[in-house]
Amino acid sequence: MEIKDILKKANLEVFSETLQFLAEKDKNIMVVTSDSRGSGKLVPFGQKFPEQIVEVGIAEQNLVGVAAGLASMDKKTFAVSPACFLTARSLEQIKNDVCYSDNAVKLIGISAGVSYGALGSTHHSLHDFAVLRAINNISIVAPADNYETREVIKQATEFQMPIYIRFGKKAMPTDLKNIGQNELVSNENFQIGKGRVIRNGSDLTFIATGEAVLPCVETAKILQDKHQISCKIISMHTIKPLDTDLVLATASNEKPIITVEEHSINGGLGEAVAALLFQNGCRNKFKIIGLPDEHTVSGSQNEIFDHYGISSNGLEKTVLNMLNP
Repeated sequence: MEIKDILKKANLEVFSETLQFLAEKDKNIMVVTSDSRGSGKLVPFGQKFPEQIVEVGIAEQNLVGVAAGLASMDKKTFAVSPACFLTARSLEQIKNDVCYSDNAVKLIGISAGVSYGALGSTHHSLHDFAVLRAINNISIVAPADNYETREVIKQATEFQMPIYIRFGKKAMPTDLKNIGQNELVSNENFQIGKGRVIRNGSDLTFIATGEAVLPCVETAKILQDKHQISCKIISMHTIKPLDTDLVLATASNEKPIITVEEHSINGGLGEAVAALLFQNGCRNKFKIIGLPDEHTVSGSQNEIFDHYGISSNGLEKTVLNMLNP
């Protein structure tokens, strides 16, 4: 069976369904949106729980301020807005009203990365990991599949500190481990701050996050079938705090490591992993795959991924060049 045949729902749809399930029993759950009820898949939530949703219109700074106020009154508040605007227009409010004021807002960045690909760079969110990593008192999560999405929302609801959760628009597998695993992968409970081993391997490791994990799973199968290259895959859903123990344990075999992300190569997952490896004296060959520091091309998400090598074809070439320079 091809991976494309088992894609089920967009993670954003699972977010909405999970939130509705939780809100049935918890009237303290509140949603604040900025003209993003439809794009955030929150129309059913608003119909079921009209007293638990606030629409502020296209006013992202107000969105974060209102969410911070609700959180300060012990409401479990989800602030939902396109990632490109949420983490740029309202960055000061995120920094001061949420993080520095210690209000446990759940910031939900929707249509992140290049999900709005055809709309161009103004609607691409390639900076969010970088700017939020530099702010104290916030966790950053990018779920890779429906399972990670469901679990992070369940945990984030009770999270006692600010958290940013990033979603794209593409249909994703229910659980990537079910298609990426081999007999060596053990089951584990999802935990914010702890990466998931999707597949074990001995020749190199992909450390990826969000919707960039899926191309790694596709590539691992190709590399195994065509070249007998064994790839380990880590879904590093939490960018901050980074699972340093898992990264260093993986690096201990001194095999190549490739990070893959739907984000600028500056300031994201790749640089976080690189800093950790360098500061701990690791000697692994290392490569960051992401969006380069240039005017980003426009197109669909798949077209942009293909252009920048965040695809099975591009990643296959990267691995072969790395192992056979």
